[in-house]
Amino acid sequence: MAKRVQLVLSQDISKLGKEGDLVEVAPGYARNYLMPRGLGYRATPGVLKQVERRREEERQRLEQIKQDALAMQTAIATIGLFTIKKEVGENDAIFGTVTADEVAELIKTNTSKDIDKRDIEVPPINKLGEYTVLIKLHSEVTAELKLRVA
Repeated sequence: MAKRVQLVLSQDISKLGKEGDLVEVAPGYARNYLMPRGLGYRATPGVLKQVERRREEERQRLEQIKQDALAMQTAIATIGLFTIKKEVGENDAIFGTVTADEVAELIKTNTSKDIDKRDIEVPPINKLGEYTVLIKLHSEVTAELKLRVA
């Protein structure tokens, strides 16, 4: 009887691996649990080629997302200074504050690209002036936006 069996996982399984991973498991675990439930299938040369092709497609898709984020970062840097108008009280204090929603809307009007408001870090803005807003476009790409409150 074989000591270990090689399987390719068809779903993420905690403490074992992610979808598409090649794992070695006990033959009983493979035969009685993983394969009947459709959680894994035997590793054959054809299956390994399919898995490798899927991984390459996923890597290219993630790379394209990163390139789009870099292009957006360049677009934001090219525009330079964004201006937002607020009502002003005494001592240059503004009424209310500048929110991530307002910054997202400002970016949409200037670049026609949507950015999720949860990815925007706005510092506390209570007075007129220039501020730096951080926008997380991708896990590896962060853009800095110069914001003038007038």
